[in-house]
Amino acid sequence: MASNESGTPSARQLPGHIAAALAGAGGATDSAGQPWAGRSLAGDDARIHNFENDDGTASGAYLAAIAALLGGTGDEAAVVASLATARVFIPIVAQLAEEAEGQDGLQADKQADMALVTLKAADGRTAMPAFTSTAALAAWHPEARPVAVYAARAALSAVAEGAELLVLDPGSAFTFVVRRPAVWALAQQQQWTPSYKDQELAAEMGRAAAVFPAVRNLELVQGRGVAARAADGTVAAGGGAGPELQVVLYLEDGLDAAGVQELVGGLQAEWSRNVLFGERVDSIDIKLRRADH
Repeated sequence: MASNESGTPSARQLPGHIAAALAGAGGATDSAGQPWAGRSLAGDDARIHNFENDDGTASGAYLAAIAALLGGTGDEAAVVASLATARVFIPIVAQLAEEAEGQDGLQADKQADMALVTLKAADGRTAMPAFTSTAALAAWHPEARPVAVYAARAALSAVAEGAELLVLDPGSAFTFVVRRPAVWALAQQQQWTPSYKDQELAAEMGRAAAVFPAVRNLELVQGRGVAARAADGTVAAGGGAGPELQVVLYLEDGLDAAGVQELVGGLQAEWSRNVLFGERVDSIDIKLRRADH
């Protein structure tokens, strides 16, 4: 049977716990109510609430997780986990707020505000860039001001800006994209499980599919959009922008094209109403197979 692709809607109402986290962003505590002050990034003497003695280099834990990913021994969940205690840099650029007439009638800057930078992903969604080192940020945008923050706070800022993706080190030797469910998990300081490894999600999606007699079984596997390519051509099994989840549907034989289309549409409607699916799945593609294969 032919494959059928579908992305989940990009516009979603924020879950209550994310909205609550945003409401407290910028305060003295994280979204779990724990103080930011006094947390350590690289030993007891490196207090990252004010980044004392920060040399601007990338987190060792992050670099190790990326090396394992590129080497084929790690996965993207470990990369996101390494960000839980990592400091990153958010680029801030000057944005003209008001113009004045200068000499010879030329326009001159009268007032400039500092603004967060956002990007447009290939699928049209908003993405926020973040950098693991000052060198990576300077190479990308020499005039941007680096603002050091916890990766969790960067994730909260991304959500506040309406960005569904957090893009780490764009333009560098390896760019890693943190997709929406992982951004939300990072913002709440919670562990993230990729949707294609999520047994609870698989059970929920299976229950929804059970009401369609033509569906004999389904599998959740890693989608083709998980892979990311480094500048040297190395392909890593993680860090891509998606679709990250492939749903393999095993269908009874005999369905015509109209029947398949109606079935897939009905399944997508069922899944879209599921809260767990909405929180844990960023985008999907669907592959159809006969049940006897």
